[in-house]
Amino acid sequence: MSDGAISQDEIDALLSGVSVDGLNSSGQVGGAPAVHIDTAVLQKFADELKAPLVENLNKMTGASFSADTPVVETLDRDRLLAKLPEVVVDVLADFSKGLSGDHLYILAPEFAQKIVSLMNKEENADLDDMALSVISEAVSTHTNDEIQALEKTGKLSGIECNVPTARNDPKAIIRIPQNMFALFSYPLTLNGQGYTLWEAVGGEAAEQISRALGGKTGAEQQKGAAGTADMAAGNMAGGAFQTGSMQNMGMNQMGGMQQMMGMNQMGGMPQMMGQNMGANVPNVQALQYPILQGNTSGAEQGNIGLIMDVYMEMTVELGRTKKQIKDILGMGEGTIIELDKLAGEPVDILVNHKPIAKGEVVVIDENFGVRVTEILSSLERVTELR
Repeated sequence: MSDGAISQDEIDALLSGVSVDGLNSSGQVGGAPAVHIDTAVLQKFADELKAPLVENLNKMTGASFSADTPVVETLDRDRLLAKLPEVVVDVLADFSKGLSGDHLYILAPEFAQKIVSLMNKEENADLDDMALSVISEAVSTHTNDEIQALEKTGKLSGIECNVPTARNDPKAIIRIPQNMFALFSYPLTLNGQGYTLWEAVGGEAAEQISRALGGKTGAEQQKGAAGTADMAAGNMAGGAFQTGSMQNMGMNQMGGMQQMMGMNQMGGMPQMMGQNMGANVPNVQALQYPILQGNTSGAEQGNIGLIMDVYMEMTVELGRTKKQIKDILGMGEGTIIELDKLAGEPVDILVNHKPIAKGEVVVIDENFGVRVTEILSSLERVTELR
């Protein structure tokens, strides 16, 4: 990129924890292998999962959702963002075993609120932490159906996902795969109101799934496309020669009739026209596929200085715990909540809900503060997120 500007891909990489140095000149993560996703096979897979999805939703909410034909496509981050509202509920459930790669669900806030309201039997439920955990549970049932269907193929086994984590975020900061990926769109309807459940599967995982379902590899897809192109070129050539022959025949017959009528001069003209049209048959060749190579231009350079004044949310987390609903409802003044941190253990420092460092709590002029004692490495940040 030109001096003094920074690309959207680089900004997205910074927000998602990928270093700018890891981006190549095309804006993708450097070294990422090309993937070949058979969308036709994934489309059949989505069609089979439509009925279980509706059944699970109706069972959990007590409503009567219906579903139209799902759509499966391959696309990149920018094209997905164009489909989404400005604020979304995203649920991360990355594959951790049996498959590898990104996996997340995306809902419009109105759809998430409707599900929570129906499940909790309340109107216009707030999308708080409790509501987001309800959404996580709702989409996890669909993930379980997917895993069972994939393991029935006998080509994949032991598939596991990370515990689903739902958040209510602006679409610009949700963690979307950096390269090409598969998007499953499930259109749902309730009482005449339309909703969509989006499911994004990282390119590597989507390729593994399509192969397990009998999809073609990249080489097979290219071979099939080349064969179709050669056949089409042959048909075009044959049609062109046949047209030229028919034109010659028709013009020669016309010339003969004109000669019989004494129009010798005009009789010569059609014959010449027939010969010329026959000679203008196009030279048709089979389609040649060029070898694609990555753009190695160094024109695009990142400039981190342009976003130095952007505000980001920084929080310090003392610890976490899980409680049953009955325990939470029984809380009152004086209740002591035991956290998962030991006394004296460092607290977690998070930026935009992502851990970046550890520190110790200090008191400064009667205010709490935190002294940074450790900066997490990239591997440690990924581990903390899981």
